[in-house]
Amino acid sequence: GEGDLGYIREIAVTEAQRLLGGQASVAPDSKLFCLYNADGTPVSISGSKEAALGSAFEHELMAMSVH
Repeated sequence: GEGDLGYIREIAVTEAQRLLGGQASVAPDSKLFCLYNADGTPVSISGSKEAALGSAFEHELMAMSVH
């Protein structure tokens, strides 16, 4: 679960709001992508897959997409 691997998965707005503790104000039709550590811990939420990949780079993670 630890190390250099992470994964990116598209998430629903409701999932983003749950992860952020309801602090997020996001349009209901938003497309969001979450970067997770290999152990499943959320690292960041982005508005595009490209931004999520950039976040993986910033966190020194090799990202894999999960469908």
